[in-house]
Amino acid sequence: MKILAYKPGHDGHIAWLEDGELVFSIEREKDSGPRFGAINTDLWMRALNLASSVPDIVAVSGWATEWRPLGGLIEAGYFGETRDNITDRAHRFAGADARLFSSSHERSHLLGSYAMSPFAQGEPAYALVWEGMIGTFYKIDENLGISRLGTPFDGPGHKYASIYGLADPKLPTDAPRPRHEDAGKLMALASYGEPRPANAHEQAVIDKVLSWTSIEGAVRKDAFIDNPFFNIGLDSQAFRDLAWQMQDQIFKRFFAFAEQNMTQGLPLLISGGCGLNCDWNSGWKTCGLFADVFVPPCANDSGSAIGTAADAQWFHTGNAKIDWSVYAGEEFILDDADLTGIEVNPRDNGEIAGRLAQGEVIGWVQGKYEIGPRALGNRSLLAAPFTSAMHQRLNAIKQREAFRPIAPICMAEEIDRLFEHHGESPHMLYFQKVRTDAIKAVTHVDGSARLQSVTASQNPEIHSLLTAFKAETGYGILCNTSLNFKGLGFINRLSDLIRYAREHGLDGCVVGDTLYSLPRR
Repeated sequence: MKILAYKPGHDGHIAWLEDGELVFSIEREKDSGPRFGAINTDLWMRALNLASSVPDIVAVSGWATEWRPLGGLIEAGYFGETRDNITDRAHRFAGADARLFSSSHERSHLLGSYAMSPFAQGEPAYALVWEGMIGTFYKIDENLGISRLGTPFDGPGHKYASIYGLADPKLPTDAPRPRHEDAGKLMALASYGEPRPANAHEQAVIDKVLSWTSIEGAVRKDAFIDNPFFNIGLDSQAFRDLAWQMQDQIFKRFFAFAEQNMTQGLPLLISGGCGLNCDWNSGWKTCGLFADVFVPPCANDSGSAIGTAADAQWFHTGNAKIDWSVYAGEEFILDDADLTGIEVNPRDNGEIAGRLAQGEVIGWVQGKYEIGPRALGNRSLLAAPFTSAMHQRLNAIKQREAFRPIAPICMAEEIDRLFEHHGESPHMLYFQKVRTDAIKAVTHVDGSARLQSVTASQNPEIHSLLTAFKAETGYGILCNTSLNFKGLGFINRLSDLIRYAREHGLDGCVVGDTLYSLPRR
């Protein structure tokens, strides 16, 4: 069975599921498209070119075109966890008979995390969907029946992100909603806050934000114009303390519900954009309530088409599980690029390791790009992890705020030596405490790191480079941040890569087995 699925709206992407295998999931923002962009004609043409034939099923991930109050529903719409709102009807696609399937956006998160998880079909599980609109716990039974356990409060993602914009003078007072990127920035800033009980001013803001009814309206900045945190600035310690409080209290309120109502020790599936918050994921992983925890690498809406495709597969075949790789994007495009002044040689990992050890920054491209928002060793900027100066240089290259952390990519064999950890982290979804002061570039202000661990079987190319770097320096770990222009998704063609390298001061780029060296500075 061949299923072509797509997700309308932001984080637009198109997925192809064939006989239970995720063949591809390609995203609008990748190939230097706008972050969080919607599907366009070019993406459709690329997807159809990758498809092996006309699909048996076209699956539309439910969505809405109007927000608060919800309206303009696309197919099965936004809400609904059960099968009741599934639609399935005869359809024509490219002149052939097919089926048109749709289920809700809510189910896309639930079925996506279930289908991608390592847990066997028929094993009961708990699930948490927390994102911009939804903040709900569920139980999934052995027959894939989904029951709603409760909602501690709605819209945790929008409410969390709104705190950042409240303090940021760059966000207009009349902005209708938080910016998509603000949640990730707040996660970084929260680590600068002081862990302590909230003061009266902090608690008043948090209570007001969390009491907002998200479905009726986004948290608006102009509702806080008389608040002491209004436009206080991101460098203010008072705001950073508020950020820590917000992060801490959201988790505690959800944890309190789980502790009271989820007592069977089942595994937990986590999805929605809040599933990208490494601090919260680590909290769920170590809280002791669940037999295991699984978070997909595309926990946000970049996994919704995959979830709807899995839902369609289950509806038609009874199989709700899929085989997948995180490297299910598109191959890199070797288009015409201006190589004037650039030296081109075969890749030698020993040479590259030596250059990284000497302080060079290298763009690294292998195979297909990653699904989801995190660079996991196929579209990465790599550098030595040893100095604070390298952290500063990488943030300058990325043209982003100095407080943003740089993640490490580490051989699995090195984790115990360098981190206090709770298991491998192949998709950069958990925080680990750093054991050593030798890797300052990837150690956040609170002593943590957003680790990606790598084995030779998961990604042999980057593991081989890490092995060479360990032979050179004694450490099998590197800085790893995404290879992209500011505000755009991953670079996926040679002309863009060479232009980025020149404009941003990279020392070289590796594409497959080829090393492109820029003139020495």
